[in-house]
Order: sequence, then structure tokens, then C-alpha cells
Amino acid sequence: MAKQVIVLERSENTQAYRIAYWLAVPASRQSFYANPTATSVWSGASAGELSAIRTGAVVEAVETNDFAGMTLPAIQTELQSEWSALQADVTARNPWVRYGSFWDGATWTPGGVA
Repeated sequence: MAKQVIVLERSENTQAYRIAYWLAVPASRQSFYANPTATSVWSGASAGELSAIRTGAVVEAVETNDFAGMTLPAIQTELQSEWSALQADVTARNPWVRYGSFWDGATWTPGGVA
């Protein structure tokens, strides 16, 4: 299974961690996320993983979360929940729903990306 949550580093003297989330982009919107020079904040990304980020198949989101007082299982559950919320947002958010619609002076031709 592909990586989805990657723990990066812990802030000094705290329980705050920087986390990378890898989120799948719907196929019809991947060209909008594509960036041939994109890289990952995680130095361990494989060539295939970097390719997925560059082609827009995967978008990387990085956040810092504070887990003070939480057990490891609770942290893992929280990270999974956060990944699910971020993935739902990437799947649902579509600012290109009318992309390419145009008027030729007489009629409108609808566009859009599913």
C-alpha cells in the first residue's frame, strides 16, 4: 500500500511533529496539480512516489500537529483521522467545475472538470 502519512521531525522540547500527508487526486484533476519540478519534503520518497507527486496523481500537504499528553496509539488514530479529512477535501473540492466554459458571442459552451 502507498504511504499516506509520514512523520517528519519533532519540534525541540515539545510534542509537536511536522507531518506530510500524501493525498490521491481524482484523475480528471491531476493536470491542475501537476508540477514537473515538484519534490517532497520527505527525503525518503522513491522515484515512483516523486513521479506521482510531479504528475499530480498525489498532492502533498504538510502540517504541524501537537500531540502533548497523547499515547502513541492515540497519535496514530489522530493522524489517520486527519488524513481522512484532508483526503475528503481533495476529493470533494473542485474549483475547476466550470473550467473552460466560454461564450462565442452568440451561445455559451459549457466546460468543466469532474
